Parts: sequence; structure tokens; C-alpha cells
Amino acid sequence: MIEIENVTKKYPGNSSPAVDELNLKINDGEVLGLVGLNGAGKTTTIRMIAGILPPTSGRIRVDGLDVVKEKVKASYNVGWIPELPNFELNAKPLTLMKYFGGFYDSKEDMNKRILDLLNSVGLSNDLNKKLRDYSQGMKKRFAIAESLINDPKNVLFDETLNGLDPEGVKFVRNLIIDLKRQGKAIMLSSHILSEIENLADRVAIIHHGKLIKMLSRSDLKNLGKTIIHIEITGNDSSDEIMKETLSQFGTFEKNDGEIILRDLTVPDNDIPSILRQLVTKGLTVRKFEPVGESLEEYFFRLIGEKQ
Repeated sequence: MIEIENVTKKYPGNSSPAVDELNLKINDGEVLGLVGLNGAGKTTTIRMIAGILPPTSGRIRVDGLDVVKEKVKASYNVGWIPELPNFELNAKPLTLMKYFGGFYDSKEDMNKRILDLLNSVGLSNDLNKKLRDYSQGMKKRFAIAESLINDPKNVLFDETLNGLDPEGVKFVRNLIIDLKRQGKAIMLSSHILSEIENLADRVAIIHHGKLIKMLSRSDLKNLGKTIIHIEITGNDSSDEIMKETLSQFGTFEKNDGEIILRDLTVPDNDIPSILRQLVTKGLTVRKFEPVGESLEEYFFRLIGEKQ
């Protein structure tokens, strides 16, 4: 469990704090998505949790341990995968993993765990290569293995999905699902908001260092303004009737045979009246699906309102 209580971080020479009185909690077995523009304070928050940066004020606890007062014990319980992993590029993975593993359990147990981890991230066939010869995706896989070497209870993904090919994104997605099943507390920061939307139990949106919105899983299913996806079968006269009818309820566009109705003039609880009108006019409606905005659409609209 990770608890962030009234945390502020100020950098010398900057008038505005990078993180401003932030309060967050990540429970065991939960994925918290952290969303914000560049410079919103996401990486600063993650580095403070990992013990890399001290907060200017406030308190961060990892499994009840203060990351400042009990830094060594707290950091032991955190795995951190940064956006741009930085390793000794002339080293080979086994050598470097054994070096990292030396800070933790017995040598015999650790050697087996290292091989298992490197195999689990798909690097078992590349153990004789130097890290400088690894692709960006391979370096991130190695960073994941390194961060999990002591089986931490809390894992921080800081833009880990950036620069990965579809196979790499799928690998990280499945890893996060597996870590959640193991009961770990997970923070996922990413610009790929569709992945956040699919994986997160809750989403924290921060802007200029402040938490401006917390969304639950149920909130994500019905975000912001409702739009309706409609499919109608018929002839040219049906098309004209459809246009005349829908124009009473909002603006619409056609996209690959599907009609998308936006900017509704009726409240959400009266949306069924739109379907009734279409059917009453003799139209055959094959699809009528009201949905909320995507997380990406909602995020940019919310940020625009906060500028």
C-alpha cells in the first residue's frame, strides 16, 4: 500500500511547486492510473515514492513505512521502472542482475530468481549480449526484471509503455494484470490513455501538480458527455427521415455506415425517446448504443476547462 498525504515538492528556482499538496492512496491489489500533461508532476510523484527525491513537505508511506525516516526499509518494498532506464551499457544482463541481487537474498536463491525473471521478460536468449546492444524495448524488459528482483509489494510504472512495439505493450499489460492478481499495489503513468482506461481500477488526473479529478472504475464507463452510436438500414428516403429526426436531438456525423450523435439536447434519462422517435418514423434501427467519452476525450476537455 502507498499513501501520499499532503505532499508538496518545490525545486530551487521555480516559483510554482512541481507537486502541490497531493493526496493519493494505492491499495494492495489495485492499479492506480496517473494521468497528466508533461510537467504535471507525474514523474516527480513517482520518484518521491521510490525514495529518489525527498518531498518538500507532507508524508509518503509505503506499507506503513515513511520513505524519508525509514528510507531503506520503505525502498525495499518498491519496484520502479523509469521511462528511460539507465544502466552500465557495457555490462551483460546476468552480471548486472547478480550485482543488484547481492543487496537482497541469499546467493543460491537469488541466482535462480534472476534466471527466472530474465526468462519471464523474454530475455533468456540474449544473456550474452551487452546492454548497449539491446533495443529500447529489450532495455525496458530488463528494467522490469531488475525492478522485480526482490519481489516488491509495490510497483511503479513511469511511462514504461512509451516506445514499445505492440508486442511489448501487450507484455507490460499482461504483467500488470498478473502483478495485480498477486495483490501488489501498482501505479501506472502513461500517455497511452486507452491502456490506462483498460487497466486502472481508479484514475488520478493531475494538472500543475494538483489532483483535479479522481475517477473510479464505474466512472470510466460513463465519462463526460454521452454520445450515441446508431446504425439504420433503409433507402434514400430513410436517410432523409433519419437526418430530420436526429437534427432535433443534437449534431451527428456518418462514419463508415455508423451515425454518431453528439451534443445531445436531451438529458441522459430521456435518451430512449430518441430511439422511440426513430422507430415511430418507420426506421429500422440495427444499433443504438449510448456511451460516455473515452478517457482521452474526457481528459483533454477537463484540462481545457482548467487552463
